[in-house]
Formats: sequence, structure tokens, C-alpha cells
Amino acid sequence: MYTHLQERYAQRPPVNISVLNKMKAEGHKIACITAYDASFAALIDDADADLVLVGDSLGMVIQGHGTTVPVTLEDVIYHCKAVSRGLYRPFLMADMPFMTYASREQALNNAVRLMQEGGAKMVKLEGGASQADIVEFLANHDIAVCAHLGLKPQSVHKAGGFRVQGRDEATAEQMRREAKLLESAGADAVLLECIPAALGAQITQELQVPVIGIGAGPDTDGQILVVYDVLDITSGPKPKFAKNFMSGADSPLAALRNYVTAVRSGSYPAPEHCFLPLSNSPLSQAIEHRNPSTTK
Repeated sequence: MYTHLQERYAQRPPVNISVLNKMKAEGHKIACITAYDASFAALIDDADADLVLVGDSLGMVIQGHGTTVPVTLEDVIYHCKAVSRGLYRPFLMADMPFMTYASREQALNNAVRLMQEGGAKMVKLEGGASQADIVEFLANHDIAVCAHLGLKPQSVHKAGGFRVQGRDEATAEQMRREAKLLESAGADAVLLECIPAALGAQITQELQVPVIGIGAGPDTDGQILVVYDVLDITSGPKPKFAKNFMSGADSPLAALRNYVTAVRSGSYPAPEHCFLPLSNSPLSQAIEHRNPSTTK
């Protein structure tokens, strides 16, 4: 009857917030993967990943859109349900899509749906200081929240494109302040996307909560990649930070295990997967891939 007691004494007990915090405190890297269905979720579980994200990147990876903006709450709930059926050990996090958290009440109602209907254990939302009130409101209702800083694909039209963020001193300092503010507001984790490696290291050192990076350098507490990029399924140009783990692997499961091992050992990401601060060329700020939302 009390399945949570059975899970506690299982050989592979499920990951929770306490486990993630302990991993950060003890310097153990957190291996995270973005997935959208039960079949891949089961393989990711077998690979012993720590956290799975159902990202609104499904808008491009699954639906073929050019941005994440068209993704609806119902889309994420559907895929979250599917992924949750394939998982046992990993902690499940779900994206809150574009304009589903414009107010405190809307954010709460939609986060509840992601948890009750989708099976998510944490919700992720994009935004800086302007979202601190939303984060605090959700946290006060005992909802685990991951704040997303850096490249924010839902803001692509306002931002003028998919570009590496925090490359100059002013924006880097602003991101540091916003990360601390969101942590103070009650964020249980922070995801940093496409920022210079040195800035990723600095923010990770300054925060008490786990920091997950994608294109944020090797010194964040964890790394996340889309399963399609890990398995080299994505067609066309690949993100700078992506690595094909199918190379040398004899199966998708072996590739996923190689990814988890590389994250935990610190061998991924390597220097070639990282971004640098602002250079003399304005073109260096552009993210070099056709499908920016596969970064989520």
C-alpha cells in the first residue's frame, strides 16, 4: 500500500529534491535528459539518469515548428503522461509553455495540472527578475520550481533571435543577480542555457540550489541534452554543445549510458562544446544550429 516506503528501500530509489541537493553538496554531477515518450523514457531510466525534462522543445523536435511558442499546456501534459509511464528512478520535470504563467493564479492552476494530470514533480519556467513573484507564489504552495535563465526560447521574437546570452559584463552581472533573486524567491533549481562557461561556473558557485547547464560549461552541477541529440537522430546542423554519443556505441541504451557516464566523470562537456565571452565578431554571438529549442 505505502509505495513510497517500498521505493525508499529499493536498490534504485527514485530521485527527489533532497537527492539533487545532496548531489550538489557532495560534488556529484547530475545527469539530465530531455525526452517526450515512454519508450525513450524507459531507456533513459535504464541508463540511470537522474532527471528527465519534458521540454516545450517538443514543438520543434516532435511537431516541426520553428519555435517553442506554439506549444500548448495540453501538448506538454500529453507528453509528460507518456514519459512518466516509462520512468521509475529519474526525477520528472516539465516545462510551462509560453504564456501559461502570466499571472500567479494562472501559473498555479497550470502547474497543478502538470503535476496532477502529467505526473510532473517539478515545473520549469523561463524568465528573470520579472518571474520572481510567480516563483515565490508557486513555492509557497509547495510546488517545486526550476528557473530558466540565459537563452529563453519562448522570448525569441522579443530577443531578436537565438543568441548566446551573458557575453558582456553588464548582462552577465544581471544574470547573476537574477539567479540569486530567483533562488531567494524559492526556486529549487536553476537551468542555464547557452551562456559563457565562466559565467556558468560563477553562478553555480554562488547558488545553494542545483544548477543544470546546457551550453553553460562543464562546471555546472549537472548537464542536460535532448535525447534525439544524444542518439544523433536530429537531422541537419547540430548545436555547438551537442555530442553524438551513438558514435562507438552498439545500441541506444549503450549511448545513453555513455552520456550519463561522461556527465558524471566531467568529460562532457569538453571545451569544444562551450561558449566564450564576447569577442570582436558580432557573428560569434549567434548560436550555430538550425533548431535552437533542442537546447531545452
